[in-house]
Amino acid sequence: MSKKGVLILNLGTPNSPSVKDVRVYLREFLNDPRVIDIGRIAQLLLVNLIIVPFRAPKSAKEYKKLFKIGGGKSPLLTYGNNLTKKLRALAKNDFDVELAMRYGSPSMESVLRKMRMENYDEIYIFPLYPQYASASSGSTIEKAFKIINKWWAIPEVSVIGQFYKNPYYINCIVNRAKEFNLSSYDHIMFSYHGIPERHVDKVYLDGKPCADHNCDEEINHENKHCYKAACYATSRLLVEALNLKDGTYSTCFQSRLGRDPWLKPYTDHIVEKLAKEGKKRVLVFSPAFVADCLETTIEIGEEYLELFQEHGGEEIQLVPSLNDNDDWAEGLYEIIKKTSGLFISIGEKSYTNKNEIIKEYIPQEQIKNLIQ
Repeated sequence: MSKKGVLILNLGTPNSPSVKDVRVYLREFLNDPRVIDIGRIAQLLLVNLIIVPFRAPKSAKEYKKLFKIGGGKSPLLTYGNNLTKKLRALAKNDFDVELAMRYGSPSMESVLRKMRMENYDEIYIFPLYPQYASASSGSTIEKAFKIINKWWAIPEVSVIGQFYKNPYYINCIVNRAKEFNLSSYDHIMFSYHGIPERHVDKVYLDGKPCADHNCDEEINHENKHCYKAACYATSRLLVEALNLKDGTYSTCFQSRLGRDPWLKPYTDHIVEKLAKEGKKRVLVFSPAFVADCLETTIEIGEEYLELFQEHGGEEIQLVPSLNDNDDWAEGLYEIIKKTSGLFISIGEKSYTNKNEIIKEYIPQEQIKNLIQ
């Protein structure tokens, strides 16, 4: 049996909420050409002379709130470490599991260096972003290959891509929803991390913008790599699984930066609109985030709540992300097994080895006769 290693990855977090550490984190993050794609010289000037100097102190205050909630640690990193431990316990001898962050620590360089020393036959790169975006999944995959490309002996390397339509992922979100009485809320929101519109426009090889591809209605051959299309598809799957009625939910996008147009509708605009319409209680899912972080706990849980109340609303309730829950660890394990070939699927059944298939499909008497 070949030796397999799985590297699970999330976006990242500062080492601490200090202004210094937040500045280091933001520089690494925002200097990524896939995050701010305006030309290298313009990006360096904008990020290092304008955005980071002014944003770091403000972001540090928000991270202090988050780290306090996390008991002095980054919740994203804590959930990641706990999830890794649970995956290792489930995987046992099937495959090894390591955790790294695209930005910050543990770094991809240090973790892949460790994995290189294990001399794996196969390495699986698994970015934990349910919907593909160039600024998240694309950047993570690109960096992984840049690092591995420098090795003299390169093992077989595979990527586990977007998984928004995977039943394990959808079911885990539905399980989180069971903690709430959905009918007691006036409206339900599915809030995804926003990206500039030009990012999704670049996906299309026909030269037409995302707006011309019906991304809020369907997934097709042209838009299958479009982040907006994947987000709307995720919402449709959740609406069906949760049995929501038309008019009771919205899909929206948060966390925009700068003045360029980002994916619409904007979450803060929807929050304000709902409050002005007289809605009092709103339940918010964040399906793009598999672990609670600054964008969920602080942005949705505090900033949008404050905005909602300013315009007459009363309660915004955040549905917790999948974090390090047991069902999510089990779901990830099943996704990895199936992708890595440890699962063999025939019809609706899955098998972990050839012997199981033989026992299922070939009568024992026939096996005995063949042996004799």
